[in-house]
This record gives sequence, C-alpha cells and structure tokens, in this order.
Amino acid sequence: MVKTTSVYHGDKHCDITHEPSSARIGTDAPKDNHGKGELFSPTDLLGAAMGSCMLTTMAINCEKDNVSLKGSWASVEKEMAANPRRIAKLHVVLHLPQQVPHDYRKKLEAFALGCPVKESLRSDLDVPVIIHYDV
Repeated sequence: MVKTTSVYHGDKHCDITHEPSSARIGTDAPKDNHGKGELFSPTDLLGAAMGSCMLTTMAINCEKDNVSLKGSWASVEKEMAANPRRIAKLHVVLHLPQQVPHDYRKKLEAFALGCPVKESLRSDLDVPVIIHYDV
C-alpha cells in the first residue's frame, strides 16, 4: 500500500506528498471551475496518470521480451461533463518506436489497454486510444 498526503493551503491550492519518495505535486482548481489554472488540476493528474500508466505498463512487459520503448510518449486530452462534474472522456495518443516488431504490436496494445489506471476507472468513461509507431 502507498500513502499520499494532501494539504489544502487556501485559494484552491493543495500540495500532495508521495510518502515513500517525498516527491511533491501541487494542484489548483481549473479556470473553468473557480480556480486560476496555475497548476495541474486533480482531474488533469488523472489524465496524466493514464498516459504514464500505459507507457509504464507497456515498458514493464516489453523489458521481459527485450523490446525497447525508449523515447515513447503519450498525450492525453481530457473532456469534462457536468451534472455531476466528472471526466467524460480521455483521448489518449501513444507514440511508440517504429522498430517495435509488427508481430509484437497487438500484444503491446493489449498491455496499454490493461493498465491499472484504466482498469480502475468507471466502465462508462470513454477512453479512445490511438497508437502511432512513429518514434
């Protein structure tokens, strides 16, 4: 189990500390929800976690098969919905090395779609994923 601590400092700003590493992240409410948008919003972090989790999950599995994903990157666009306010869609685009063998790509794509962040979210959250082998 991993523990994080969030401290509210006012003005819709929080500091989050990852206790095992002492790493810190600040958050702010987004401009469209009474914030200044000065930092990641909590829902921005969820979107970022999706991209990072997909890359990390693929990398863990690729290492076992000696396939390198170095230089790969993800972009995630978040769409919000109202009533209740929530994330409606996360558009994920993964950019992976062209050198990934064609016969390995389906396996790699399954690793991405099975990442723990995606598996932990509501089943009605739309998460279209586009994968480009262009790095």
